[in-house]
Amino acid sequence: MSYTVKPRTLSGFMELLPEKQLQFEAVRDVLTRVYSSYGFYPLDTPILEASEVLLAKGGGETEKQIYRFTKGDTDLAMRFDLTVPLAKYVALNYGSLSFPFRRFQIGKVYRGERAQKGRYREFYQADIDIIGDGELSVVNEAEIPAIIYNTFKALGLRRFKIRVNNRKLLSGFFQMLESSLPAQDMMRVIDKLDKIGMEKVAEELQKMGVSQADIDLIGGFITRQGTVAELLAGLEDYRGRNELFDLGLDELGTVTRYLGAFGVPEENFGIDLTIARGLDYYTGTVYETTMLDHPEIGSVCSGGRYDNLAEYYTNKKLPGVGISIGLTRLFYVLDEMGYFNKEAASSNVDVLVLPMTDDLSAAVNFARQMREQGLRAQIYYEGKKFKAKMAYADKIKAPYAAILGEDEIAQNQVALKNMATGEQLSFSYSEAADVLKAAAAEKALLTIINEVDHAE
Repeated sequence: MSYTVKPRTLSGFMELLPEKQLQFEAVRDVLTRVYSSYGFYPLDTPILEASEVLLAKGGGETEKQIYRFTKGDTDLAMRFDLTVPLAKYVALNYGSLSFPFRRFQIGKVYRGERAQKGRYREFYQADIDIIGDGELSVVNEAEIPAIIYNTFKALGLRRFKIRVNNRKLLSGFFQMLESSLPAQDMMRVIDKLDKIGMEKVAEELQKMGVSQADIDLIGGFITRQGTVAELLAGLEDYRGRNELFDLGLDELGTVTRYLGAFGVPEENFGIDLTIARGLDYYTGTVYETTMLDHPEIGSVCSGGRYDNLAEYYTNKKLPGVGISIGLTRLFYVLDEMGYFNKEAASSNVDVLVLPMTDDLSAAVNFARQMREQGLRAQIYYEGKKFKAKMAYADKIKAPYAAILGEDEIAQNQVALKNMATGEQLSFSYSEAADVLKAAAAEKALLTIINEVDHAE
């Protein structure tokens, strides 16, 4: 007895209809194009790894969230981020890589956490990292936010801010205080400031044994406001009291100075002394990027400098700097807000070819010639009525329909119908190609995101 299984998608896994998938692919294409323009090489690492390799660091929330299983005698785990696989890759291929090694990776990762709106168990991350061999110039730490800026600008976003800080600066400042609490512990609390506010941060620090005098100093330090120049000038007052602080201040000054040289306007970046990045992983410059009109979303792109990428796989010191965009979450948020430009990435064809005769040779020949001109052409083979063919063209949002009836074939021409205006004109094949290429070129100039209409 046959039966059917009710189709369903697991909670926390995203599937998109064709139009939305085109928008997602367009976003991914922009990221790939911008990353490549800075000389980053694409990398694809396995989704499955040996558990001992993936969990070399071990412990914590990570181990609770990973998908882990055995196949025969093999203990396997699915990657939970793209950084650990990168560390393994660099250690494994150290002798074959050129350093600094620049890679980008856009791929799926898996975390067995509670699925909720905009947060998935299977999701794409888009990472870039620059890995040095023994040392890595601080100028790389300025180039990374410049890449963030140009990526977001290429997507069509304008109202965003890249907030920059340096953990050496924070650590050095904490060492100046009376409190003997490790700087890392205080940074984990300060990293919650955006979510819980200064009052709650003060309460947590107090519970950890930090004196009220030190809490007041911390609050006054991290909540400073001003332009980049004003903040740097104010921080100079602390110079000479702590060597680590001085080093962090020098690095922060270098990063912000080069950001201007890289063409990033100050309206899109600034110093924020509250940015700590709770992970102990980061050792120098740290970044968080927020949308100015939607601070409630939190950081849409974050990262920073780390001293030793592959310490669990090799004794070679491999410092690096990188950022990660939670691509699936960013896509979800932008879609929910209606930011996607309906005119861009709306169709996967430049022309839908509609044969109106039983012999399809002319349609096949025309479509082939259009593809040879770099155009995307689809033929509608089904023997339906003309109205049904046009309805299909509308549904797939084809910008043009190319109609080939007996008269057009006899005159070696094609009737091009502009689906937006309804205008229909006859052209030779070469003229039709010019019309279609001009329309495709105009569409290619559109950004996938139209933020202007949503700015407050």
